[in-house]
Amino acid sequence: MKPEAARDQEHDHAHDHDHPHGHDHPHDLARPHEHGHGHSHGLIDPSIKRSRAGLRAVGISLGVLGATALTQAAIFAFSNSVALLADLIHNIGDALTAVPLGIAFLLRSERAERIAGLFVVLAILISALVALYQSVLRLIDPQPLDHLWVLAAAGAVGFIGNEIAAYIRLRAGRRLNSPALVADGYHARTDGLVSLGVVASAIVVSIGFDIADPLIGLAITLVILRITWHSWQTIRAG
Repeated sequence: MKPEAARDQEHDHAHDHDHPHGHDHPHDLARPHEHGHGHSHGLIDPSIKRSRAGLRAVGISLGVLGATALTQAAIFAFSNSVALLADLIHNIGDALTAVPLGIAFLLRSERAERIAGLFVVLAILISALVALYQSVLRLIDPQPLDHLWVLAAAGAVGFIGNEIAAYIRLRAGRRLNSPALVADGYHARTDGLVSLGVVASAIVVSIGFDIADPLIGLAITLVILRITWHSWQTIRAG
């Protein structure tokens, strides 16, 4: 009887010892859980932060390119340059690619972002085809250029505007790991170099080579097609 009672007493003692331990253990776990919950609740979801940063980059670059295109459109009305028209068409297309990119960031969807990247590539290709058509048309029916110094200024405006937009998009695209935004950044950067072709057109025509304007328009078309290919590779690799 005594050994049995001793065993029961030891069992009860062990039970009493285990019970507080079992009670305290969930309680201890609850504290980190609450702490972790409060910690995560105080932070902004990474996808929301990424969405906001992407929208900010797209919005600012859209404003820059929009102002650039409007300035070039006003100058085109005076100069009648097909080289400037080719660059203007491309700048407008470049600005419009911000729309699907902005929607993709707003939706916080990787699939939508990829589709937006494909739209960027398509927009570049269309602008190349339009520029090609206008250049060939001007070769068949040459038109005199006016206000060459204004034309050169328009090319400089295009270069500066696109370089600013490219810096914004590339910086944000790399930070956010967005192939679509990076592709659009390279698109804008190379388009800035295309704008320098407009400056070259004004200079060459001013010394008497009128045929240089549509020829430079064709060269711009080739550059845009090259941009199309590299942009497609960037999107496909992403």
